Amino acid sequence: MAINEEIRDKEVRLVGPGGEQLGIMSIADAMRIATEKNLDLVRIAPQAAPPVCRIMDYGKHKFEQAKREKEARKNQKVIELKEIRLSLNIDTHDFNTKLKNALKFLDAGNKLKVSIRFRGREMAHPEIGQTLMKRFGEACAEHGSVERIPKMEGRSMIMFVNSKQSK
Repeated sequence: MAINEEIRDKEVRLVGPGGEQLGIMSIADAMRIATEKNLDLVRIAPQAAPPVCRIMDYGKHKFEQAKREKEARKNQKVIELKEIRLSLNIDTHDFNTKLKNALKFLDAGNKLKVSIRFRGREMAHPEIGQTLMKRFGEACAEHGSVERIPKMEGRSMIMFVNSKQSK
């Protein structure tokens, strides 16, 4: 947005401070009207023919715009990616503890990455990891849905679970 002396157009369509149309006039006349009202002349539509300028308090406009942007940032929810690492030979109690933490993450509206790291000879049995991931996905079913099915990536098997909670 160009303001006051930065506007180099010969003619402009002028809009008053209340939104009323003041017509097409030279830039000098528009500047004179703006200075009489102790306000700024702001070009709001440079691509129009002739360009549209509005008489307003530019400082107040910038302040209100910044305030609206700050309010919008405050209201947006940032979705975090939380990770749960399982091992191939996990016991029932450890599985339930990991599951409890996963459900807590999903209830908070976060996305969940579940991974299993295969070490040594465990690489020969990816089907065990597949059944473990399937069991974990089914246990999370009422709190979240599996976004990406379990898939091997190098020595790890990874699955993503999305939260059903939308805050």
